[in-house]
Order: sequence, then C-alpha cells, then structure tokens
Amino acid sequence: MSFNVTFHLSYKFRLLLLFTLCLTVVGWATSNYFVGAIQEIPKAKDLMASLNKGLVLGEKGTVTEEASVKKANLNNCSSVSPHLKGQNKLVFKPDLTLEEVQAENPEVHRGRYHPEECRALQRVAILIPHRHREKHLLYLLEHLHPFLQRQQLEYGIYVIHQAGSKKFNRAKLLNVGYLEALKDEIWDCFIFHDVDLVPENDLNLYKCEDQPRHLVVGRNSTGYRLRYSGYFGGVTALSREQFFKVNGFSNNYWGWGGEDDDLRLRVELHRMKITRPLPEVGKYTMIFHKRDQGNEVNVERMKLLHQVSRVWRTDGLSSCDYKLLSVDYNPLYVNITVDFWSGP
Repeated sequence: MSFNVTFHLSYKFRLLLLFTLCLTVVGWATSNYFVGAIQEIPKAKDLMASLNKGLVLGEKGTVTEEASVKKANLNNCSSVSPHLKGQNKLVFKPDLTLEEVQAENPEVHRGRYHPEECRALQRVAILIPHRHREKHLLYLLEHLHPFLQRQQLEYGIYVIHQAGSKKFNRAKLLNVGYLEALKDEIWDCFIFHDVDLVPENDLNLYKCEDQPRHLVVGRNSTGYRLRYSGYFGGVTALSREQFFKVNGFSNNYWGWGGEDDDLRLRVELHRMKITRPLPEVGKYTMIFHKRDQGNEVNVERMKLLHQVSRVWRTDGLSSCDYKLLSVDYNPLYVNITVDFWSGP
C-alpha cells in the first residue's frame, strides 16, 4: 500500500515538473520573440524605453522624500493663480547676462520649479528647439520663468540643441525633447515653444486642455493678428496623450516651414479641435532676426503636406532616430544636444 502511494506521488510530481518545464520553455520562446521583434525596430524600442522610464521615474525629480511628503499634503493650486498680472510690458536689455537671470530665479533648480504654497494642477514641460540663438534664448528665459511661476505651474524647461551641419529640423528636435523629457518626469503637458517668441500676457495659461491648444493668436510682427487661417505654429500645447496619439511631429521637414501645418493635419485627422485664447490674451513679441544659415525655406514642404494622411503612423515619434550627444542640467534649463544621422 505504501509503495502505491509513493509511486502515485512520484508520478504526480513528475507530471508537475514536466508541466513547469513546458511553461518555462514557452515563456522563454515568447519573450525572445517579442524582444527580437522590438530589436528589429530600434526606434520603437527607444520610444518604449523612454515611456517606460518615464512611468518608473515619474515622481523622482531631485527632491527629497521629506519634500515629496510635504508636497503631497498641500492643497491644490487654484485653477486661476492669484499672482497673475495680465498684460506686461517687455524690456530686452542688450547687456543682459545669464548670471542676472539666475539671480532673479533662485527657486529654479536644474531647469525645474514647483510652487511652495500649493500643489500644481499640471506638470508642464517647455520644449525649445535651438541653434545659433543664444541671445534670444536668454531673453526668453528671463521673461518665461517668472511668467510660469506666476501661473503656479510645476514646470521644467528643456532646450534641444541641434549640433552638426545638417539643415535645421525643428520638428524632429521637438520629438527628441518629448522623448528625453519623459525620462525625467511623467509630464502632463508639453508646450512646444519657438525661442524667438516671448509671451506678453500671463493670462495666457501654459496648461493643456482636453483639446490641443494654439497659444500664439497674434504677435507684434503681424500686427497681433493670426498669421493665416489654420496657423498652428510658434507656441502650441498638447497633452502627453494627445501628442503620442498623433505620433508627434513628422521627422522629414528640413529647413523652415511646413512642420506646424503637418501637425495641424495630424490633429484634424484624429478629430481633435484646436482651441486658442482670446486675441488680447494670446499676444507675443517676436524678437527680430534674420534667417539663419542652415534654416533655409523648405521647398519640399507642400509635397510633404499632401502625404500626411498616408505616412503619419510611420513618420513621427515611432521613427525618430537621433544621436544623443549630451544632457546637461543647467540651473535654468536642461540642455539636450543631439545630432542626426540622416538629412540634408
């Protein structure tokens, strides 16, 4: 009798062992299949890695655990900050230095800020594409930091600098900024911001809504009128989900023009509606400059715009390849320097 029980248990044990072994083999094969599939598409792998790191690192920042607890115990900030001033007269000092701007913003660290008195309603990443515009960047930082602080935002400023000699690619730099910024924080909202446009009115809230938002209704260079019907350039706000849904910007606009219209078409294809602030609120000063060498008008832009409905799924965040040269955490902003393998 004991022999039969022992044999029976041994038989069951062997079946269990065999079943476990089969599961292990199937799991290993499935894992290798998916890993192999991702490795065959390195851009998708990079995108997934960036987003996954964002999910893991979301609350890390540079604050201590004590500060995190303190922040969690704060009341939410008001939907409209009590510190807003409205229209502001902008002054651009020719001898302004970076040290002066840093001294005026002692609460900004590694490009980031959060209000001490309340918990911000959104975490906002400001993405600024950049090359050969150091003075413009300095003027923008001088005005943008206090502007955002008066709005009681938790924010980070990222400057994405294009190295190398290829033509400037604003859209691709903004894709890079989105992917790299998500390695720091699960940002709720992304503001895609030209370096030469400075907001005049802090009632123009740098927040995301349930629809994409165009913040530049008018600027001094156009008599404070919209450049043209459907214009969606200069400064735009899309939530993390909205930008991901449209697969970001196209990567194929080398030189000036077209990429903002491309993004508008992607938004419209997804049946989203662009909103704007009131004309007296969405006012900007454009800092005068000549066309940069390497940012000549893109003569291919109309041809590319006719292809948007066909290529948006494969041309964008999912195919954004770049060579990351450095990520430097300066006091007032994070500087991301990249070069591109392909392009004119």
